[in-house]
Amino acid sequence: MFLVTQLIGIWITSSYANGLSLPYGMEPPQEVQQEFSPIYFIISLLIAITLFFLLTKLKAEKVIRVWFFIVTTIALGLALTAIISSPWISITDFNYSNQIPLIALLLALPLAFFKIYKRNLTIHNTTELLIYPGIAAVFIPLLNVLGIIIILLLISLYDMWAVWQSKLMQKMANYQINNLKFFTGFFIPYADKKTKAKIKQLKEKYKNKSEKTIEKAFKKAKIKVHLAILGGGDIIFPIITAGIFYKTYQTLLPSFIIAISATLALAFLFILARKGKFYPAMPFITIGIYLGMIVNWLLV
Repeated sequence: MFLVTQLIGIWITSSYANGLSLPYGMEPPQEVQQEFSPIYFIISLLIAITLFFLLTKLKAEKVIRVWFFIVTTIALGLALTAIISSPWISITDFNYSNQIPLIALLLALPLAFFKIYKRNLTIHNTTELLIYPGIAAVFIPLLNVLGIIIILLLISLYDMWAVWQSKLMQKMANYQINNLKFFTGFFIPYADKKTKAKIKQLKEKYKNKSEKTIEKAFKKAKIKVHLAILGGGDIIFPIITAGIFYKTYQTLLPSFIIAISATLALAFLFILARKGKFYPAMPFITIGIYLGMIVNWLLV
């Protein structure tokens, strides 16, 4: 799923780099692109994290859901606009090409609604494949190679502190899963054969009951399902890096090298990881990206 998202990201971000304008007022002015610093990016990220935690302390779940619904809708709209605008999609052959962002937004709205307000695992993970490429497309025009090198280093240091020292990432993940009922990232439940058989029996027994009744039955049965989760930040930064390399060198090969090197680094982490433990993925992914950069520079 991580690799598929990277490849979709290359498709979407290269479309915007090749002249497609960002819709919904997301296209940054030229002067902003020239003056934007990676420090501004880090400050913006810290403000967003602080705001999120302030809202959690205020127990403002409804506000957070609206916030995430708006971001998800726009991100999906950006991704779908690039996809529908592709020469392989026949809609561009008609006279409605200027309406593509609106069509994309209309498609994005129900997807975002079911993702944020309804618990559907398939929709959740499917939309994740498009959300991060859409968000990445906004930041790529603002950053250069040096900027992303600095950002990757700082984000990796923050990730190590947030997972191993402060446990901030674990708190964020638990709050999203238990209170908001969604998670910003890939979310894969898994269980052994015995547990799966027990889950199947309970589903058959309560198949005509309400969702709340089924949930109570599962809690009473004390069924433990393991979760494999990967945060959105771990997914989006390789996409941004690949997009910056495409913008810089105007060829797809550097982007593919970045995507593959990041995927191999994540696979290495999964091989080392133990079940039931949290790991900061960004340090591993960053090392993979840096190695991919070196390979690119050797090939140039």
